[in-house]
Amino acid sequence: MSWLEIIASALGLVCVWLTIRRHIGCWPTGLAMVILYIFIFYRAKLYSDMLLQVVYVPLQIYGWYAWLRGGPDQTPLVVSRLPAWQFGLWLVAGAGPAHWLGHTMDTRTDAAFPYIDAIATIASLIAQWLMGRKVLESWLVWIFVDVLSIGLYLAKELYPTAILYCVLLILATWGWFEWKGVWKKQATA
Repeated sequence: MSWLEIIASALGLVCVWLTIRRHIGCWPTGLAMVILYIFIFYRAKLYSDMLLQVVYVPLQIYGWYAWLRGGPDQTPLVVSRLPAWQFGLWLVAGAGPAHWLGHTMDTRTDAAFPYIDAIATIASLIAQWLMGRKVLESWLVWIFVDVLSIGLYLAKELYPTAILYCVLLILATWGWFEWKGVWKKQATA
């Protein structure tokens, strides 16, 4: 446990709380958090997680822009639903890269838990992309990632991060219900 990890965890909580509230401040807060986690995961030899944080940097910038001007005629985005036909596509789109990343980390690095880390990494990318588009189902993917990550971080003795992911699991569940209510209101308006 380090001060850097505690600060990054606190930023993560603030980021998710702002996201649930659909507040644009979630994106710069998330940007600061992912930059700190690049260093934390490098030291823990969780290389897939470290690479994920590197990819999150431009995704945070993308999400920030998309929430400001990603809707029709460059208007702010509203909460939307993932069309049913896209569920299978996202699953297939994630399975291949997760296997490839896990295999690569397993055979070419000293990565800890390479396949679990890879699955969490690819699912996180999918969730982050969907979150950037304000897709309700992004919360379901985050719930999956949180459950997987809690075990991973406990195994690596990253206790503040494991606690963060326990709280994130609760927040993701709250986010699902909050955004679902907003989506229903939008649909009836």
